[in-house]
Amino acid sequence: MSKWLTAKRVARYGLIGFVRNGFVSLAAVFIMTITLFVAAGLIISSAALSATLKQLTDKVDVTVYFQPSASVDSITQLQKSLQSLPQVANVTYVSRDQALADFRERHKNDQLTLQALDELGDNPLGASLEVRAKETSQYESIAAFLDTQQKNSSSTAIDKVNFNQNKTAIDRLTNIIETSKSIGLAVALVFGLASLLITFNTIRLAIYTARDEIGVMNLVGAGHWYVRGPFMIGGVLYGLVSGLVVLLLLYPLTAWLGPGSERFFGDFNVFSYFLSAFPLLFLIIMGSGVGLGALSSYLAVRRYLNA
Repeated sequence: MSKWLTAKRVARYGLIGFVRNGFVSLAAVFIMTITLFVAAGLIISSAALSATLKQLTDKVDVTVYFQPSASVDSITQLQKSLQSLPQVANVTYVSRDQALADFRERHKNDQLTLQALDELGDNPLGASLEVRAKETSQYESIAAFLDTQQKNSSSTAIDKVNFNQNKTAIDRLTNIIETSKSIGLAVALVFGLASLLITFNTIRLAIYTARDEIGVMNLVGAGHWYVRGPFMIGGVLYGLVSGLVVLLLLYPLTAWLGPGSERFFGDFNVFSYFLSAFPLLFLIIMGSGVGLGALSSYLAVRRYLNA
């Protein structure tokens, strides 16, 4: 029972200290709110970027064009070989008839081209395979495999592979993905460290302000937890309040940005993502806030409070 009473008193003194040090607490909450808001922004922007990059990735492929004389069996054999590669997500077969129909659709307003095509009589187009990789960085190895197969064109009748034409777009897309991940991680670490240091100094200032009271508690024989607990509770409260403020701000902000984000990012709606991912965002934001507050207060208490 005494432990329970002690815990209640420590929590109450921590709350009193949080309210009493109004300006100091407000400064700590303000800085931590900015940090958590930036972290939430990074999470949402990362999701938006990932969705956009996925749309772009879905449009990137390597197409294998076959000579018109290529047999269906040789094309099917190569298709099975490609599907067995661990880098390949899927392989789509486009027949000669489908290639001709697609060509006519693309040039439906170009009567001169269609007339020249009709004069040929026979279908001049060959079949093709559209190869999509699981990751954009894997197209290089797929192209190397196809290059080996192309050297043996007597059996597969490969006319050409358009990897070199798409290589620039593929490389740029890969660089965007890798760079965005690195930048996002670096920004999150910088702001997390800044929040940790600022909260650390805030707790240190609170300890200095309450030095007389701490001295009296030491004289009357107060325990370590009784003296240090309120400062730890204060650090946790900084994180809790900051997390709640960020979540409250995100709701109207994402609702306002929702329609615009859908026009800018395509299928991605910021508000829809916020609602669907709210449990995860709640855990990350509140957990990060409480974790930063608790860690910084613990370090400050251990460093500057000899009680």
